[in-house]
Amino acid sequence: MYASHGFLRSDIGDVDVVYHDGLYHLFHLVLPNHDFIAHAVSTDGLSWRRVKNALFVGDPGAWDDDMLWTMHVSPDPDRPGAWRMFYTGLMRSEFGRVQRVGLARSTDLYHWTKSGPPYPLQIDGEHYESGLEEGRHWVSFRDPFFFHEPETDTRLLLAAARVKAGPVIRRGCAGLTEEVEPDRFRFRAPLHWPRLYDDVEVPNLFRLEGRYYLLGSIREDTKIRYWYSDDLPGPYENFFDNVLLPHGNYAGRICRAGARLLLYSFFAKTETINGRETVKKLLPPPKEIVVGPAGRLRLKSFHVFDDLVTATRTVAAADCQALFGNPFARIEGRHGRLFLGCRSGVEVFRLPGQHEDFRLRAEVVLEGAGKTGLVLRCSEEGDGYFLALDLVNGVAQMRAWGANPAPEFEHAFRFEPLQEAMFRGSDRGPWRIEVVAHGTYLEVSIDSYVVLSLVDEAYLGGLIGFYVESAALGLNEVTVEPLSRPVVEHAAEMVYTATHVPELITGGGAPE
Repeated sequence: MYASHGFLRSDIGDVDVVYHDGLYHLFHLVLPNHDFIAHAVSTDGLSWRRVKNALFVGDPGAWDDDMLWTMHVSPDPDRPGAWRMFYTGLMRSEFGRVQRVGLARSTDLYHWTKSGPPYPLQIDGEHYESGLEEGRHWVSFRDPFFFHEPETDTRLLLAAARVKAGPVIRRGCAGLTEEVEPDRFRFRAPLHWPRLYDDVEVPNLFRLEGRYYLLGSIREDTKIRYWYSDDLPGPYENFFDNVLLPHGNYAGRICRAGARLLLYSFFAKTETINGRETVKKLLPPPKEIVVGPAGRLRLKSFHVFDDLVTATRTVAAADCQALFGNPFARIEGRHGRLFLGCRSGVEVFRLPGQHEDFRLRAEVVLEGAGKTGLVLRCSEEGDGYFLALDLVNGVAQMRAWGANPAPEFEHAFRFEPLQEAMFRGSDRGPWRIEVVAHGTYLEVSIDSYVVLSLVDEAYLGGLIGFYVESAALGLNEVTVEPLSRPVVEHAAEMVYTATHVPELITGGGAPE
């Protein structure tokens, strides 16, 4: 888990990741100041080392002297071996209300030089809101994404923009400008206007298995969605469920790493500090984008987790024990499967050992009309994460559930739904379940596709197992794999992370 840190609290903002010559390059904003674009590198896409910052806000009077917003780095199509960074800038004299897109160039991804005219680009008024008197009373032209199709030399620059007409909170679109000659752009009609959202933020466009896909982050529900088209100009359609990542995952950016297409994004976690609710943003592991049935996009767990496995333990029937001692609970083997059942009430069946970082895999079938799921990092009292699985209707929900340390009346317990998502259900099964718990990162895959992806630090270790209520859960091929914990950030000085806090700031004397 990569996060920004320092003397006072800061957050990682929107990200962009480039894979080049065996090295991942992460560019990201630093909040709340937005005054520079940071740069970090990694050999595995998980552990990062900060290097020379890429860009800073301009000098007073410059068009970008207030803030820097989302960027996109891509190869320069006219200069082999060189790179371009399109980025968003704001100006102090305009109180940051007009967004423009500038350009910086590099030959090594480490040293960047801002370009002058014709940059910055300013949105035109034929298709889009371009004046402060329109719509939301600011000019949206941000989050640039450069798309290049070498076969036809098609060059498109996408951005979060807003059309000129329609309900004010439904004008968000994937704005489009075409690079008709090197560094000369012509604005076009939006690539896609859903007519539904206030903004389509951080757009991405890519081609996969012969079809074009457009990604966008939607503020209304803090999710990453997508649309598709068989033709680049569109029209772009969506499936009945076009959510690529559930609530809390935002500002997704694609990264081509060899034959893999990865999706990076930040996770926005709500916290309460000194009685104030705030949002902490962190960079979780990426996921691999693949095309599933009927052309729907799916996400697979990051393959680098395979390299973190330290052992593989197969669980047998004799290894499972009932935690709550429910007299209606039973453990039995039938037809080559281990069945965990409980006719009335709930029972938790624990697997051996205590676990912190692990990957749990199992093939499951369900008997009866009751409930089932998993417990993760759970105490002997049953306090921990409960992964509720409605396998028939296709609903997964992660909950933090247990006793509060200072119970008082109705506040004696904690029951916090952390994230919920839908998947393709079935009344038969079997289903392949995979859970990754790595530091504060939790990930759930069903039938090889990621369903839940979230960050939470309530429980960092404990027992793991399955629970059933008025049902029987059949298990096969149950394995538990401990995972090593890589360094979150390589640095000469001590690093503050969500799971390692030096004594310097635990004694109550550090400022907030």
